[in-house]
Amino acid sequence: MPAQSIKIAKDGLWTNNVALVQLLGLCPLLAVTGSFINGLGLGIATLITLVVSNSCVSIIRHWVRPEVRIPIFVLIIASIVTTIELAMNAWFHELFLTLGIFIPLIVTNCSIIARAESFASKNSLVDSTFDGFMMGLGFLIVLVILGSIREIIGAGTLFANAHLMFGEQAKTMLLSFGDNYPGFLLAILPPGAFIGLGLLIALKNHIDKKLKQPVTSTEATGDTPSPAV
Repeated sequence: MPAQSIKIAKDGLWTNNVALVQLLGLCPLLAVTGSFINGLGLGIATLITLVVSNSCVSIIRHWVRPEVRIPIFVLIIASIVTTIELAMNAWFHELFLTLGIFIPLIVTNCSIIARAESFASKNSLVDSTFDGFMMGLGFLIVLVILGSIREIIGAGTLFANAHLMFGEQAKTMLLSFGDNYPGFLLAILPPGAFIGLGLLIALKNHIDKKLKQPVTSTEATGDTPSPAV
């Protein structure tokens, strides 16, 4: 894999993750991650928007005048989100109703216009498409992890309402952690989303700190220091 592609993948998934580093798109991230399926649904919609919008912006980047580039980018993003919204309403109607206003609000997700302006408008179609995919994938992973944690702690289940996305046969995917589990309401409420995201950010920062710590010569060779004479 070329060095440029490796950097794009690393930025999207870890170094410059939309949710954990840039802290963009927090409104839908915190609002809909009450369950795994909600996070997955919004994450896929956002990923598709990033991929298609980055591709379109990269294609037209040589023909758009600088004075009107932002309105043009917003128009492209709004058109893509409207198409996704109509498709979800037609084929995933119950999930569409569950996610509600947060589907059209993808248009206002700062991460999408930021990638269009800072990357897609200056790079090739292949790199821009890949950047949109990796940025969207990084955002989706955070949505799914946070949604899973909140669902498990808050309701004692995982993959609840999977049939909204995968059909009636997906009801067998439901995992329950005991019928007597009373639930933990705070995890499902908005404060639980803030706490969960804060813990994920803290975990990432801790891992980054550990990775930046220099490796001593003893640790590198595996030798044990000889006792002083």
